[in-house]
Amino acid sequence: MKRKARTPEELEAHRKELRQKLRNGELSIGEAVREMRRLTGLTQTEYARRVAGIFPRVLMDIERGAANPTLETLQLLAKPWGWKVGFVPPPEELRAGK
Repeated sequence: MKRKARTPEELEAHRKELRQKLRNGELSIGEAVREMRRLTGLTQTEYARRVAGIFPRVLMDIERGAANPTLETLQLLAKPWGWKVGFVPPPEELRAGK
């Protein structure tokens, strides 16, 4: 099934929404990875092989919340975004500026 092409403005709005949900702790790891992949427009197989260099089954399990990915795998998945995997304070502490 071919997806409808999105405008650069739509993609940027979706990226901002994703970042906000991540900051607020609203997404599981699997949900975040799925949204990141979808924003690239790639299938699970394409993203797993071309971008992360992992087996497609591993990505599928992560997205479903049925996997316990290693830190290395999470870093591979986040790399195209320029993001790092690490410790993050709870959203309420971020909002309070603690």
